[in-house]
Amino acid sequence: MSNKTADRVATAVFYFFAFLIILILAGLIGFILYRGLSHISFDFLTSAPQTFKAGGGIGPQLFNSLFLLVLTMIITVPLGIGAGIYMAEYARPGRFTDFIRLVVEVLSSFPSIVVGLFGLLVFVNYFGLKFSLLAGALALTVFNLPLMVRITEQGIRGVPREQKEAGLALGLTRWKTIVKIMLPVALPTILTGTILAAGRVFGEAAALLFTAGMSSPRLDFTDWNPFSPVSPLNPLRPAETLAVHIWKINSEGIAPDAAQIAAGASAVLILTVLLFNLGSRWLGRYLYRKLTASR
Repeated sequence: MSNKTADRVATAVFYFFAFLIILILAGLIGFILYRGLSHISFDFLTSAPQTFKAGGGIGPQLFNSLFLLVLTMIITVPLGIGAGIYMAEYARPGRFTDFIRLVVEVLSSFPSIVVGLFGLLVFVNYFGLKFSLLAGALALTVFNLPLMVRITEQGIRGVPREQKEAGLALGLTRWKTIVKIMLPVALPTILTGTILAAGRVFGEAAALLFTAGMSSPRLDFTDWNPFSPVSPLNPLRPAETLAVHIWKINSEGIAPDAAQIAAGASAVLILTVLLFNLGSRWLGRYLYRKLTASR
C-alpha cells in the first residue's frame, strides 16, 4: 500500500469515527429534547413539584440549581485563579511543585460520587453543615477546583513572554504585571473555563446526593432573610437540585405524570448545559477578537 493510499484510508477512518460520535451525541440530545420539550411551559418552570397528583413543576429545583451554581462559583473562581497564578508565575520547579501538580491531577480524576462521600464526611458531619447548599457548594468546589487551576495556569502561560518582559522593563512590579498585563490577555481563556465549570456544576447529581440533600423545605419567595429556614437565599437549608430531582423522580416518583416530569426536567437540564457550552465558546471567541483588534 502506497503512502497516499494509507493516508486516505486513515483519513477516512478518522472521519468515520468523528461522524459516528457526532451522530450518537445528536441522537441522544435529540431523543431527550423530543421527549421533554412538549412538557416545558412557564408554569412547569415556576411551580412546585407534586408528590401524589399530576401537574407538578420544577420551580424550586431550578432555583436551587442556580443558587448552588452561584455559591460554588463564588468559592471556586477566586481559589482557582489564585492557585493558577501561583502555579504559573510563583511556583519554582521542585518536589513541592510536583506534589501540587500531582494532587491537582488526582483530584481531577476523582469520580463525583467519591467527592460526594468526602463532602458527607467532612462538610456535612465533621463541620456540622448538615445537608445544605453550602455543603454542596464546598463539595463541588473540590470537584471543579482542578479544572479552574489548570485553565488559569494555561491561560497565564499562554501570554506572550514579550508582553510580560515589557511590563517589567517599564518598572511594573511582578504583581502589577500579572494584574495589568497578563490577566487581561488570559481573560478569554479563563472566562471560557469558568463557564464550562459552571456547566459541570449545573449538571452534577452524584456529589449532591450526599451533601445538598434530596429534599427541600417549602420555600417562601417573599422571605429574603438569608437566616430564615424557609428563605430561598438561606445557604444552610437542604436543597434538591434539578439533576437530583430527575434521578429521584425516575427512581422513586409515584405521581401519575412522573415520566413526563422527568422528561421535561431532563430537557431543561440539557438545554441549560448546551447554553453554557455554546455561550463559553462564543464569549471566548468574542473576547479574543476584541483583544486582537485592540492591539
